[in-house]
Amino acid sequence: MMRRRHFALLAGLGFLLAACTATGSSIEGAWELESGIFDGQPIPMVKTHPITITLDDGGVGGSAACNGYGGRYSRSGDEIAFTEFAMTEMACFPEEVMVSEQTYINALFNVETASANGDQLILRGSRTELVFNQLEPVPTTDLQGTVWVLDGLVQGETVSTVSGDRATLELFSDGSFIGSTGCRTLTGEYVVSGAEVVFTSFAAHGECSTDLSRQDSQVISALEGGFRVEIEGDTMTTWVAGDEGLIYKSDS
Repeated sequence: MMRRRHFALLAGLGFLLAACTATGSSIEGAWELESGIFDGQPIPMVKTHPITITLDDGGVGGSAACNGYGGRYSRSGDEIAFTEFAMTEMACFPEEVMVSEQTYINALFNVETASANGDQLILRGSRTELVFNQLEPVPTTDLQGTVWVLDGLVQGETVSTVSGDRATLELFSDGSFIGSTGCRTLTGEYVVSGAEVVFTSFAAHGECSTDLSRQDSQVISALEGGFRVEIEGDTMTTWVAGDEGLIYKSDS
């Protein structure tokens, strides 16, 4: 079964973020939370479920450990007003992930100032301090125009072999993609958002035998909601918030 990402508008939860512009450093970019404090207590961090924020050309979004969030922002002087704020509504395990997420969101709504110092972004409020490290952008030049062949399925510390027909992923510069899970064909469109590849449309066509259904579900789960990318030589590794990932080899 496909995992669907349903966004729920958080009515009445618009918030203001005052941006420090005296140094001329831009707060725009993709960032990952390194540490945080809310109400005098550290925000619990779960290594397999990172927290991110991306600020780019009027849009804000990221992963709050489990669910994705997003919205719009507009600037007036040193203040940034966030509107149309929304989050997906998925439950994640273990329970510590949801605690991490809720604490982060509570802290985010308390933010009053922002400053960028080199490769760090610091958001502060009367009860909050959030320290983010800058993320590397998606290597689109290496990513696009290559036939990537699935070589391994990552779940925690386990890497499983691939079965069925050749499973592939091809992302094109026009924003379209095609691929397969080993039994079903994948098509759709994508965008690069900060440090992640995010699908704006995603469809799977065909049927899978019982022995390939688990692989099919794992591939879709690791792609459909968006993923980060590492490319080293002829190997591409994708992963999502959590411990799911895919290892691809270029078909060269």
